[in-house]
Amino acid sequence: MTEKEVAHMAQGNYCKDMVVYQIYPRSFLDTNGDGIGDLRGIIEKLDYLADLGVNTLWLSPIYVSPDDDNGYDIADYKAIHPQFGTLADFDELVQKAKERGIGIVMDLVINHTSDEHEWFRRALNGDKTYQDYYILREGKNGKCPNNWGNFFGECPWTRFGDSDTYYLHLFSKKQPDLNWHNPAVLEEIKDVLRFWLDRGVMGFRCDVINVIYKNSLQNGKKRPALTGLEHYLSTEGCHRILNTLRREILDPYGAFTVGETVFVDIPTAKALTDPARKELDMVFAFEHMECDQVVLKWFKTRLRPKRLMKCLVKWQSGMDWNACYFENHDQPRFISRFSDAASFRKESSAMMAGLQMTLRGTPYVFEGQEIGMTNFDYTSMDDVRDIESHNIDALAKKLKLPRALRWKMIRRTSRDNARTPMQWTAEEHGGFTKGTPWLKVNGNHKTVNVESDMCDEHGVRAFWKEMIARRKTDPVLIDGAFEAVHLGRRLFVFDRVLGEERHRVLCNLSGKSVTIPKALQGAVPAVSNYASPDTRKMQPFEFRLL
Repeated sequence: MTEKEVAHMAQGNYCKDMVVYQIYPRSFLDTNGDGIGDLRGIIEKLDYLADLGVNTLWLSPIYVSPDDDNGYDIADYKAIHPQFGTLADFDELVQKAKERGIGIVMDLVINHTSDEHEWFRRALNGDKTYQDYYILREGKNGKCPNNWGNFFGECPWTRFGDSDTYYLHLFSKKQPDLNWHNPAVLEEIKDVLRFWLDRGVMGFRCDVINVIYKNSLQNGKKRPALTGLEHYLSTEGCHRILNTLRREILDPYGAFTVGETVFVDIPTAKALTDPARKELDMVFAFEHMECDQVVLKWFKTRLRPKRLMKCLVKWQSGMDWNACYFENHDQPRFISRFSDAASFRKESSAMMAGLQMTLRGTPYVFEGQEIGMTNFDYTSMDDVRDIESHNIDALAKKLKLPRALRWKMIRRTSRDNARTPMQWTAEEHGGFTKGTPWLKVNGNHKTVNVESDMCDEHGVRAFWKEMIARRKTDPVLIDGAFEAVHLGRRLFVFDRVLGEERHRVLCNLSGKSVTIPKALQGAVPAVSNYASPDTRKMQPFEFRLL
């Protein structure tokens, strides 16, 4: 990192200097021909990432796992899955990234383990010590212990071996929830954190962190999905655990944390990130990712720009600092969520780059976002690998939903939309692998790929690179306050203000030209994703920084 970034870190302000790039390792670059991305592939592309300008890499799970949920079912917290490489490869990655001013953030999954973890195996074998690591309860009259639902559309209770006892899993049945009422679990996780921090990682992204502590296992209030949520969402027990981990482990190492926090509102997010409470540095909120859904994420509607603007303003105004993202491994590609973005892929991608790098907070870029990758082009469930998608399809089928409607739901919302392999070249499989890719590569890789985009001085990546550089060096974009100026049907205008300095940002969030209000006309932009901006109107998906 630069001298300024190091100075900020010493002042506790390192979050303000971070530009994070998320890597989904199995989809990034395969170097041994097995069709799965690996650590050597990340090492090979470090110069590419450094040139883009990012200074932090967040790696989705690379631990030993049976891959029921693509690594979010961990069987060994202290070992690298052989398909990704070795601990020696990981150590090399940390060192070579550090040489380029890049830190490594690990994905930490501590709500649950894999059912193939040694702790769960010992529990199944009758070891009462390890049975207390998990949430086990007797059934009621031959039925499950309570009426809860789970995040994957399944019953959250599965029989524990051949007994009448059940174990709780808020996700897949191969992901048994840990019992955080047991102090031994906390000690185990402390040891895991020390293991990776001693290897040089700078911090952790904490998976579904605000559901780890269950207050009770009583029946929940009936709801369309996730009945029982009130018993485990953002509980005081969760706050206590995060505070303990921060005080006893993370702070002594100077480590960073960002929490994935489901159904979080602003008061809860502020409590989780309040420096005085010593819990998380920032959170991933989801409200802005729900602007195109009805009740559940599987029921998508047309994305209405003004609804998105209002949500962004709400969180920008309500939080002093937070994570800024529009894509990750669980979300469809954002530009594909604009119904008319297909005709303006490059323009909408660049506009999103400008918007993301001018909002207040730490920006997170997902692999492929910097070249404008889009949702998958699959035509049936045969190409989909995501367990959640298959579970939802099975549930929808059980509810008698027509096949066409089920496929529309999956096609628009499946997590595999973001997980298609990185498109490096126009070659077969997008240059991702010389073997058979674990997930089918998008057919548009022949035109949408890193190699061709980097040959275009006005390409999507070039604009991302320019905006990342501005975000890292402009004090107003780093520290400036956020002030909303105009929220139109399509036009979003806001200011970033630091002292006497003011930057104005204009974004057309639509595929139609928009007339700029007279009071805002006339200024010549310092940056635009169009070559010849009109001072009176904005072109489809145009971005301007004044």
